[in-house]
Amino acid sequence: VQLVESGGGLVQPGGSLRLSCAASGTKFSINVMGWYRQVPGKQRELVATITNGGSRNNGDSVKGRFTISRDNAKNMVDLQMNSLKPEDTAVYYCYANLWGVNYWGQGTQVTVSS
Repeated sequence: VQLVESGGGLVQPGGSLRLSCAASGTKFSINVMGWYRQVPGKQRELVATITNGGSRNNGDSVKGRFTISRDNAKNMVDLQMNSLKPEDTAVYYCYANLWGVNYWGQGTQVTVSS
């Protein structure tokens, strides 16, 4: 499974960004897709995940601000990020789990700064 992210960039505090991730290399519906993020010197942390049944799991720091959605037929997952804060600055990684195997994208930089 290959994951390709798009949509990162620079945004001002309070602004919005939308990240997208497309999976390829499998004809099966991926069990879990989502997003993690990482800043230098810290562990990678959960942003949000969603199963192919629609169950969501959101990180505490983004609840009420970020919304995850997916297209099961296309194995695509989006992350709508609103009310962005400087502490949301990180590299965001697309994540997928298919039959117990984890896959990661290359990452896309999100910078929140005035």
